[in-house]
Amino acid sequence: MTPIQGPRIPIAPPATLPQATRGVAETPSFANLMLESIGQVNEMQVNAEHAVEQLFTGGEANTAEVLTAVQKADLSFKLMMQIRNKLVQAYEEIKDIRI
Repeated sequence: MTPIQGPRIPIAPPATLPQATRGVAETPSFANLMLESIGQVNEMQVNAEHAVEQLFTGGEANTAEVLTAVQKADLSFKLMMQIRNKLVQAYEEIKDIRI
C-alpha cells in the first residue's frame, strides 16, 4: 500500500430490505453507490493530506507522488461537487413539476 492508495472500505447494504427484493440478485442501490463514492473521495482527501504531511515533516515522500495525490483528491472532489450540483438541479426541476 502506497501513500496514494488506501484500503477500500465496503459499505454494508441496509439490513432491512423489503420482501420483494430479497432473493433478487444484489444490485447496488443509488444511495449505496453515492455513499461509496463519497467514501472514496474522502479517502483520497485523507491520503493526500497524509502525503503532504509526510513531505513537510521530512518523511519518506516523493514530491511527484504527493503532487499527484493532491491533484487526484482535488479532481475527485470537484467531480463530486458537480454531480451534487446536477442532482440538486434535477431535484429542483422535479419539485417544480405541477401535477
